[in-house]
Amino acid sequence: MLFRYFDAMKDKLPSQFLISKSLNVDFKKDSALPELWEIHDNAMWLFYEKLEGIDSIKELPPPVESSLLALKGEIADRILESCIFCERRCGANRRKKELGYCRCEAVSHYSAEFQHFGEEPELVPSHTIFFTGCNFSCVYCQNWEISTSPQSGISILPEELARIITLRRAYGSKNVNFVTPTPHTHVILKILNALKVNVPVVWNSNMYYSQEISKLLEGVVDVYLGDFRYGNDECAGKYSNAPDYLRVVTRNFKKAYTSGEILLRQLVLPGHIECCTRPIVEWTKEHIPKVRFNLMFQYRPNYRAYEYPEINRSLSPEEMRMALDIVKESGLEDVLV
Repeated sequence: MLFRYFDAMKDKLPSQFLISKSLNVDFKKDSALPELWEIHDNAMWLFYEKLEGIDSIKELPPPVESSLLALKGEIADRILESCIFCERRCGANRRKKELGYCRCEAVSHYSAEFQHFGEEPELVPSHTIFFTGCNFSCVYCQNWEISTSPQSGISILPEELARIITLRRAYGSKNVNFVTPTPHTHVILKILNALKVNVPVVWNSNMYYSQEISKLLEGVVDVYLGDFRYGNDECAGKYSNAPDYLRVVTRNFKKAYTSGEILLRQLVLPGHIECCTRPIVEWTKEHIPKVRFNLMFQYRPNYRAYEYPEINRSLSPEEMRMALDIVKESGLEDVLV
């Protein structure tokens, strides 16, 4: 799996955002949002034609100013005025510092960026950028200090971060890995628009974003590094305050399956083998079988997990064995444990 990712990583093929950056799209910044969306949707046909036709990075045309990528950035900026980046669709005007569920403003921040050697083998070394803030409220969050403090960290200047990504790529990073990216879609598109180097884009997220954002990610993201945590809405609501979780996440995984490549993470939760792990494995096998499936046993009871006695513990050896058996019996082909 991840065949195109490896070709982009080795500079045999261009990353998707570079293709979008090379496609000329005629649009006016003062056009109404519905008109911009219509232009965008028509331009995506051109993108897929170009994607299918490119056999080498040497065939990629030079970037243009009025590009498909620039259009995506303009649409994201418009959405920022009534934010529907995630499926909560709270409508906050982040330009006027109205705070929605994630409490992120228009200016994005990151807590750290570095060459990460603790990700999946095919990703490392991965240039990982940890954004602050989150559209989830996981009671066991291991990064709660930054997920609950969206205005902390370093303010992002897109051109400066593009420069850093370029340096990391020169020093051996295989990709740029945006962590908790959904509330920061607008600034990520600006970063990529300023970026000239060929580097695969990894969207490291909980997959709880809106259909509008799903459309903007087409032609930009090479690998969806997606968490699939819960097998039902009750567990998702209780531990992450994520309404309508299954519908949203399965919709986005299906879309990602057609527009990029997927590395799916399933963090096994204590006491949730039958209600979460099993249905997730079964759904994956039925709907998106050709993914890299990472069964993760790294759960630790962090943050507020002590308030929930049933998950205030580590996994037992028996639970690990049961989860492994479920994956083996499913017939999924590309499994990492």
